[in-house]
Amino acid sequence: MNLTPRLRIFFATAILSLTAFSGAATELDYEKAILLDAEDLAEQGIAEAYARVLPELTKYVATPLVIQEHIDSHALSYEVSVGSRRYPIYPSSHGGDEYESWGVATAALFAIINEQLEDSAVGFYAVNSGNDLMGMFLTPAEAERAQRALPRKTEWPYMPANCPPWFGQRH
Repeated sequence: MNLTPRLRIFFATAILSLTAFSGAATELDYEKAILLDAEDLAEQGIAEAYARVLPELTKYVATPLVIQEHIDSHALSYEVSVGSRRYPIYPSSHGGDEYESWGVATAALFAIINEQLEDSAVGFYAVNSGNDLMGMFLTPAEAERAQRALPRKTEWPYMPANCPPWFGQRH
């Protein structure tokens, strides 16, 4: 089933509301989560997702960097760049399939944002993965509290890494 971004947001909000209503102790304020969807990132959506993160990022970074997208429809390639640094997304530099590019795209977006937050008290953490990927600005202490409160490691906030197959997500 191919859901529109608006429907994905609706369903994600409904699920998060049910979780909050059920009284589950999470230590995460899911209302502050930014829905990202790793599949959308890998399908030429990193700049668009970055634009959605910018309003919150500007609270911590005075002059956020600009992302450029490079799409070659003949070579079937997609990469993004920030300054002179390039992030190849598709095809995956690990030689995997298109799904692996979801993790590569996630790692690239979070690296671009977190490099800008190096002098900040917060980091941009991933929550979930795949189509359920979200990002949250958290302090390390907030991320640790969430890890203690959430029963499943796959639900913990994490820093994505360009290392398949889990790309930094705990398991």
